[in-house]
Amino acid sequence: MRRVRYQVAMSLDGYIAGPKGEADWIPMDPDIDFAALFSEFDTLVMGRRTYEAMAGQGGGGSFPGMKVVVVSRTLEADRHPKVRIVSANLARAVEAIRKERGKDVWLFGGGDLFRSLLQLGLVDTVEVAVLPVLLGGGIPLLPSKASRTSLRLTSHRVYAKTGTVLLKYEVKRKRARRR
Repeated sequence: MRRVRYQVAMSLDGYIAGPKGEADWIPMDPDIDFAALFSEFDTLVMGRRTYEAMAGQGGGGSFPGMKVVVVSRTLEADRHPKVRIVSANLARAVEAIRKERGKDVWLFGGGDLFRSLLQLGLVDTVEVAVLPVLLGGGIPLLPSKASRTSLRLTSHRVYAKTGTVLLKYEVKRKRARRR
């Protein structure tokens, strides 16, 4: 089964985007092999705001070589033919994607979407690139009212040129209680 991996950049004070959704604080570290990173995935799952921000940067929401799934109750599928819109039954839709053949699934953006999928038990890894910047506000990695989730560190790497620290965690699955 394919894994759903939340791969995201975060400020040291816990934000994945600035107060207006900006990402201009994220440096392009020359030691990070972005081609190799992207080759690990063939599907991106993102929320509407992330999709609209990415589409606004050019390309009209097209991500070459990737299937794009946008979770939204407001986007109309016929106006966005290059992507699959999921507006209901999020758990069922993500489970179906996990069962498809292919590479891992990149949970590409959106703290709210991350929280929802985490609470549904559908996130396998949390991979955070912690950047040496304090934003003082913005979109948090995990919005409040989330359930406690235990993680297990699987790897870490320091990128000295930018001071970025990449932390990779496996989500510990809750075990059913014995009676």
